[in-house]
Amino acid sequence: MATKVLVVEDEVKIAQILVDFLALDGFEVTTIHDGADAVLQIKNQQPDFVILDLMLPNKDGLTICKEVRQFSNVPILMLTARVDEIDRLMGLEFGADDYVCKPFLPREVVARVKTILRRTAVIPATANDEEVTKYKVILLNLSRFQCQIAGVEVELTPVEFRLLNTLITRPGIVHSRDSLMQVCYLDDRIVSARTIDSHIKNLRNKLSQQGQEALLHSIYGIGYKIE
Repeated sequence: MATKVLVVEDEVKIAQILVDFLALDGFEVTTIHDGADAVLQIKNQQPDFVILDLMLPNKDGLTICKEVRQFSNVPILMLTARVDEIDRLMGLEFGADDYVCKPFLPREVVARVKTILRRTAVIPATANDEEVTKYKVILLNLSRFQCQIAGVEVELTPVEFRLLNTLITRPGIVHSRDSLMQVCYLDDRIVSARTIDSHIKNLRNKLSQQGQEALLHSIYGIGYKIE
């Protein structure tokens, strides 16, 4: 089946250009021109990918992105003509996977879509209905709570497991310490940024033991990413 892409863009000409170029690469593309309809359409259509303009009538792209992240991890590529918003987008507080500045080359957008789909791909459930996440040499079996790195079984604590799963589910995306705290501690306990730093240090050591320490990156003043 063709990969389904939903383009949310109020400029009809831009939307049509994206439709034409994506279709040439075999994508099945639909469009929406009003922000008010976006969240409901994403729920109903369940696309494999969303291209989302930042400035939309009735509801802006950042608001839509935050609302979608309440129920879906669908990859989202933001389109923006506002340079002042780039830092906010790259801070990943809104859940976008990447962004492209207008004006853009349509082929660049298609290439970004393909790249993001590759890096966010999740191995389908097995016959035993086990949920598995994979990125490069890292394999997490969420059903069995098992981790393999470069084919070697590695023992992780529950916090380290959730931390690593969060990072590899959206590789290349910088996660703030605050967002990682919310993912790692499900009982709403109060922890400091130093606690997350300590878990990251332990996780980096375990990656290092398998020769994979270069995958985990610290982003000064923001947080961490795997890439």
